[in-house]
Amino acid sequence: MKKILLSVAVVINLLLLQACNVNDPNHHDNFDNTPPAPPSGIQVINGDNRVDLSWTRNRENDLAGYNIYYSASYDGKYYLLGSSSSNSYIDNGATNGVLNYYAVTAYDQSGNESDLSKDVVYATPRPEGFNQSVFDYLKFPGSAGYSFSNYSVVAYNDSLTDFFFENYNGKYYLDVYTDTDILDAGPTSDIYDIPFAPASGWSPTKDTTAVIGHTYVIWTWSNHYAKIRVSNITSERIVFDWAYQLVPGNTQLKPLPGRTIGTTKRNLVRMLVR
Repeated sequence: MKKILLSVAVVINLLLLQACNVNDPNHHDNFDNTPPAPPSGIQVINGDNRVDLSWTRNRENDLAGYNIYYSASYDGKYYLLGSSSSNSYIDNGATNGVLNYYAVTAYDQSGNESDLSKDVVYATPRPEGFNQSVFDYLKFPGSAGYSFSNYSVVAYNDSLTDFFFENYNGKYYLDVYTDTDILDAGPTSDIYDIPFAPASGWSPTKDTTAVIGHTYVIWTWSNHYAKIRVSNITSERIVFDWAYQLVPGNTQLKPLPGRTIGTTKRNLVRMLVR
């Protein structure tokens, strides 16, 4: 079962509200002690050192806002991350390569807070880059490959090369070596359109035709997943955006743009178990 942890300030405010109403002879008639329903439909999608959250808006008339929590495991203790007056939040304190589970509560104008949301949601942020170029390996072998592990252009035959570009008689290809896989995920509007690496569909020939506007998923020799989206091709070079998952075997690749709402600093000091 998820265990919620509240800050000292939240606990004190709730106790004060209850104490004030106990001294009120009519408190049984006017005190609201019914919490909102736990939020549902939680969506958590990873980005570059950030995690975007959204959920279905609660329908209570006295709803005041939401609290967002995180944990190292689904059944572990959840720590207060921040609050939001809307049904979305961005965790800008997330760290690339670190998995976190998330949960959301709703609270009303009387200070009543719901239980944690029950959805199993987690994210592992990953780095990304834009407008990167590599060149035709037949003309520029020293700058034809790309290494996701160190975010840099390398020689096509470098030991760290994950893929390289080839212009073969006017036909353009993305090539990988035998210990790496690649697939064409088709036309996309941007690098964010492919959320997860697929389980199958890899090219049996270890290459694929390079097409402007297509996104390609790469399963690297070191068991990491990456993707690139081709934005431009000339006879000498290819330009692409990329995203790379730092955790071996983790297929999460996509962030979700949105607005920052509420605090983004992790509140780790002086927590109390409720």
